[in-house]
Amino acid sequence: MVAPVPAEPAGQAEPEPDLPPLPRPVPPVSRPIVASYADDALADRPSSFSHEPPFRPRRNPAKLWMIGAVAFAVLASGAAVAIQTFGLPGFIADYSLPFAEVEPDLVIDFPPKKQERRTLPNGTEYFSASGTIRNLSQRAQDVPPMLVVLRDSQDRVVFNWIINPPVERLEPGQKADFRQAMVDVPRSAASAEIAWARRN
Repeated sequence: MVAPVPAEPAGQAEPEPDLPPLPRPVPPVSRPIVASYADDALADRPSSFSHEPPFRPRRNPAKLWMIGAVAFAVLASGAAVAIQTFGLPGFIADYSLPFAEVEPDLVIDFPPKKQERRTLPNGTEYFSASGTIRNLSQRAQDVPPMLVVLRDSQDRVVFNWIINPPVERLEPGQKADFRQAMVDVPRSAASAEIAWARRN
């Protein structure tokens, strides 16, 4: 036989379990928010989701090198044409000519009537320098190279080149003839002169 469970009186609630106390609320801190440099940089940086891309177009270094090379080639070609047509400025040309000291015992005969200047059928300018080297001393002399200089009507140097001697050594009273031609000389060349070239 089962014993009946006594009914609890109406209106009486079950006792609440023991719970830990609630934490005390933290009062708000009143201090200013300090913005950092990183925050400013991020704020000024455009968004990657904006309509325009947040980057500049990349420069093509090969294209820049090509432009520089073309500009240099144009300047170099212009300078070459100007020098070919008008010659070097007088102060540069005269300073750069490697003239040697006068050889008192060796004389170069360079008569104007023996110098030949003409235009070839293909339009190339041709000049032939001719003359004679004489040893006026009483002993053998080594013959140095010679320097031929072409000048324009204003006495500016427009072309020059070295002529190697026909012989290395001349005996007393001996002479030697020389002749050498050059092409592509400037059209502005009006006169020619010759002197001993400086030895290296």
